[in-house]
Amino acid sequence: MRASKQKKTKHHEEVQLFPQTARHGGIQDEELQKFCSRVVKLLQKEELGPDAVDALQRLFLIVSATKYKRKLEKTCVDLLQTTLCAPKCPEQLQLLCTAILRERSPSDDLNLSCDHVQNSRQLSLVASVLLAQGDKKEEVRSVGQRAFRVLESRQPEGPSLRHLLPVVSKVTHLAPHTLHEDQTNLLSKRLVDWLRYASVQQGVPHTSGGFFSAPRARQPGPVTEVDGAVATDFFTVLSTGQHFTEDQWLNVQAFSMLRAWLLHSSPRGPSSPDTDDKSELEGSTLSVLSATSTASHLLPPQERLREKAFEYCQRLIEQSTRRALRKGDSDLQKACLVEAVLLLDVLCRQDPSFLYRTLSCLKALHARLCGDPARVRALLPIAQFFLNHGEAAAVDSEAILQHLFTRIPCELFHSPMLAFEFVCFCRDSLPVFGRNLDILRRSFPNLFKLLAWNSPALTSEFVALLPSLVDSGTAVEMLHALLDLPCLTAALDLQLRLSPAAAERPLWDVSVRNPSCLEASRDPQFQGLLQHLLRATASGTMERLAPLHQLLQPLASLTRVVQCAEAVPTLLQAFFSAVTQFADGALSNQLALLLLERSDSLYQVPQYEAHVHRVLSSQFLVLCARHPSLVVELAKELLEFVGSVSSVHSREAMLTAVVWAVGEYLSVSWDRRCTVEQINRFFEALEALLFEVTQSRPSATLPKCPPRVITVLMTTLTKLASRSQDLIPRVSLFLSKMRSLAQNPAPSSDRCGEDAGAVCTRAAELLTLLKMPSVAQFVLTPSAEVSEPRYHRDTNTALPLALRTVSRLVEKEAGLLLG
Repeated sequence: MRASKQKKTKHHEEVQLFPQTARHGGIQDEELQKFCSRVVKLLQKEELGPDAVDALQRLFLIVSATKYKRKLEKTCVDLLQTTLCAPKCPEQLQLLCTAILRERSPSDDLNLSCDHVQNSRQLSLVASVLLAQGDKKEEVRSVGQRAFRVLESRQPEGPSLRHLLPVVSKVTHLAPHTLHEDQTNLLSKRLVDWLRYASVQQGVPHTSGGFFSAPRARQPGPVTEVDGAVATDFFTVLSTGQHFTEDQWLNVQAFSMLRAWLLHSSPRGPSSPDTDDKSELEGSTLSVLSATSTASHLLPPQERLREKAFEYCQRLIEQSTRRALRKGDSDLQKACLVEAVLLLDVLCRQDPSFLYRTLSCLKALHARLCGDPARVRALLPIAQFFLNHGEAAAVDSEAILQHLFTRIPCELFHSPMLAFEFVCFCRDSLPVFGRNLDILRRSFPNLFKLLAWNSPALTSEFVALLPSLVDSGTAVEMLHALLDLPCLTAALDLQLRLSPAAAERPLWDVSVRNPSCLEASRDPQFQGLLQHLLRATASGTMERLAPLHQLLQPLASLTRVVQCAEAVPTLLQAFFSAVTQFADGALSNQLALLLLERSDSLYQVPQYEAHVHRVLSSQFLVLCARHPSLVVELAKELLEFVGSVSSVHSREAMLTAVVWAVGEYLSVSWDRRCTVEQINRFFEALEALLFEVTQSRPSATLPKCPPRVITVLMTTLTKLASRSQDLIPRVSLFLSKMRSLAQNPAPSSDRCGEDAGAVCTRAAELLTLLKMPSVAQFVLTPSAEVSEPRYHRDTNTALPLALRTVSRLVEKEAGLLLG
């Protein structure tokens, strides 16, 4: 009862102290300053108790729960720094002061310094604040030098270095050039000691000094392996025990920073003078024997560290074969195995003498992991290793890559972490794929499974990867696959529903279950289409998946499917940006035909069709601009498309693009094969289409035709008439009717005044141009030279001059007729 009352009183005090916070979830500057004054009073006390902890926790919440930088009183900031550096300050208060000061970084009113800090724990806290300042006053250098001075001067009985290694690692990452050669050698020697010579006995547990204390306590035993066996070799991060000693904790930390330190200490490979001699003999027996038999204590610090790191990795790979008793240890095994392979890759790049000692080990490891789905993540660094070193070691990595790209995406597409790592592996390994790039390109249907299932997270990675995946042989098939990507997501969903034994089956929403969909998918009629959609490699064939779209329609509203559909327009843009760089006329024709065919054959996801049509229409115009003869070569198909458009509204963007391209590029000036007969056929088809869309009455099921379609149709008809002047009377009559119709709409028409005005204006402009056919042809069918700048700057030849001349002549003629 009393605790409840105290809690209620405390909440009431908070509301009184922060009324704005209680009402609106924010705090005004005046209220913050009042609270800072309270914090100052609490921090000035000799004994810092629970009230100070509570106040600092609230202050941290205030400064961190906003994207704006909070201004604190200078007195408060100074006291926070003083408290942080106080030797006898409780650790919890130091952590809170550090967190508050870091949230305010960068700051100009800090006077922190690590020059006289001896305690490694306190140095790590001060360093975290200084390193967050952005190196305005060379904080990184000062922190690094102080950390190495403590590292150099530390005696065996001195303060722990467990808190110091993260600082050294951060300094190495931020400013590697600040470390001297002797400092680099010093840390390499320390890392060798921590990695290889840590104790294999468990630590002594801390006792409270009670009745059952040290005299009768059991002596610590040896560390054990993950399977419970007593460890017979040196200590590693996979060794287990009840309590760890100080050097064992340092062993774990040294392994965590080992790869980054190796890359820093030898960014261009081994620095020893005899490296070249080793590499020349790397294939000989002498090289292998000498590398294994050389006394490690005679080696320079960097080479000795590499040797011990190699032994450590070998030990980890051996420990990974043991069956862990706890799931946490099993997960740690997988992570350490990945890190060990990555370390071996770095070691072999820096010193080729490690290569032949590593090959047999990794070949055996790969064979073992291929049959263990739980550790499949380690296959990625193994594949990376053989890509990097396969040529030097005369090892063909094709079989390893074939297994990787064929099996993993099919079976584990639903693992988000593996999917991300797999795509990053593909993207980062592009420079070393070489002749194996064909395997990657042929495997794009499998890679698209990762994309279809994890599209929000992988879209940007695939945008970067697509230019390397697509070539002239796979472009058409890949475009089909991109357009069917939401359907692929639904098919993968269905596949998991039909496979209850899937490793990571999600929780399904009962409301979206459709038994008829599940049962119908077993029909042989759909099995072939599903197998084609779920194929592992490029087949070179394309299937019409309209029946499959209907089958999977009940799954179109799934969140995962909708998210995938939202990513497709971005992916299509990246695809066409890559394809247009190498597409010739034949491939452009294929892609243009595909755009026409697929514009009415898309998986019906909400808003998907409209978004895709916008991209397809713009890319159709890009293809036509790069290959203008496309319109003449595909005249038959374009006529069929224009004549078979059943609903202008469902494919407005695509129809507009096609009609505009016909008017722009169906001309002898672009292709000598263009004939008058072709122009007449297109004119008749477009005239019939314009008549149909303007004469049909709007209704609830058939809305009015967009004015953009009408104006583009009128403009294209006028362009065609200017090239075949026998058509001018027909189009003039039609334009006159259109202008009259727009000026006097039918009473039942719901066409708004703005739309009618746009149609009327365009019809009047086109009629004016047609009164002088030669000028109309010059304006509506300009030659390629018109794109040159002089036609827009020279007052004697400029296109605006021609338009003004026509306007004056037509106005003069109209005035004479009126007179």
